[in-house]
Amino acid sequence: MSYLDMNSGQVVANASESERAGFIKRTYMHLAGAIAVFAIVETLLFKSGVAQQFAVMLSGSKWSWLIVLGVFAFVSHFANQWAHSSISREKQYLGLGVFIVAEAIIFMPLIFMAMRMAPDGQLLQNAGIVTVALVAGLTFTAFTSKINFSFLGRALAIGGFIAFGVIIAAMVFGFSLGTWFSGAMILFAAASVLYSTSNIIHEYNSEQHVAAALSLFSSVGLLFWYILQFMMSMAGDD
Repeated sequence: MSYLDMNSGQVVANASESERAGFIKRTYMHLAGAIAVFAIVETLLFKSGVAQQFAVMLSGSKWSWLIVLGVFAFVSHFANQWAHSSISREKQYLGLGVFIVAEAIIFMPLIFMAMRMAPDGQLLQNAGIVTVALVAGLTFTAFTSKINFSFLGRALAIGGFIAFGVIIAAMVFGFSLGTWFSGAMILFAAASVLYSTSNIIHEYNSEQHVAAALSLFSSVGLLFWYILQFMMSMAGDD
């Protein structure tokens, strides 16, 4: 086990140009790796038939989704803590790995429905293209504006609790959230990507590239989720 001394690192904003560039490179390489592993795990879940069985199970009861969301929130909390571990690099990677698998599982029903609506994968492809374009624009903004967007943290925390409450209410009382909610959540997720990207530059320790990658992966995943939902909603209205 490789032990870490987080005190040996420093905030990226105060690091040398070469150290800062190295941290950013490691973060985005880990983000790319996380996305690749997510895609592989998702493919295996679909090819094995687990995704279809999972979607059928969730459709059987409104409480099933509540249980799944609760477990996901619980697992995500500990995965994020492990990714920020100052004890060992192995524990950081364990946190990232656990979060990737949890994200793949939570995405199964949505991707299953998207594939039923468009078996050629066009919805997934379009949502992926839009997500990449938005993330690229937000990343460019964060890196060129020189603004520390950490002030968004409190608003995102409050907005996240409100959104989660609305989602729970929709499940319990059986009403549809609709296209407008997906649109609002796209804006929320975009702000989350901007916040996470800004933190990479201004807030993280130079030894925390795994945690930074997890934060970005989570925000990008949220953005992709609601862009895909929005496109599915629009396609369903045709």
